[in-house]
Amino acid sequence: MQETNKIFITKIPKKPVVLIDEETGLKRKKRVCAYARVSTDLLDQKNSYDAQLNEYSTRIKSNPEWEFVDLYSDEGITGTCLKKREGFQRMIKDAKNGEIDLILVKSISRFARNTVDCLKTIRELKEKNVEVFFDKENISTLNKDIDIMLTIYASFAQEESKSISENVKWGVRKRMEKGQRKMPVATTIGYEKTDGGDIVINESEAELI
Repeated sequence: MQETNKIFITKIPKKPVVLIDEETGLKRKKRVCAYARVSTDLLDQKNSYDAQLNEYSTRIKSNPEWEFVDLYSDEGITGTCLKKREGFQRMIKDAKNGEIDLILVKSISRFARNTVDCLKTIRELKEKNVEVFFDKENISTLNKDIDIMLTIYASFAQEESKSISENVKWGVRKRMEKGQRKMPVATTIGYEKTDGGDIVINESEAELI
């Protein structure tokens, strides 16, 4: 009877990275922050925004190995242009200055919808040994295939953003063709909407204008 050669493979667990304080030479905690963004100020988006901030604050502070840095956020700001996002820019600046080790984000689309900007920012952070973890996709920028993965996910997010923008523009054009107009009456002084949906002047508020 012929014996079958058996190959035994021993898996060596990855050693945890020990962070050392450069001034004292002692072990320190991982400095962690979170970033939250919603693209509109509608009520449901507002609730999502608050939920992100509360969840990440609790998550970071409850981990004994982590040191809470800050919660960076942008509310009512599009994800396609990084320059307009003050909270995001402040976070990246702090990370490059050596104040952050790990950034938690809900998803890649919350981080950036522009593929080029996303990859560029991630590479700049990696050069400073700053990790970014995306919850929805369950991936870390420490992954060796991160560039390929980010390109795929960020491209989807960018196309989704373009599709939403085109749908909004299409709806506006169609309303214009029909002579319809959309006006946020609830936040506009001097006007109100009738039961039939028509916008009329509110005589009592008109005197203020």
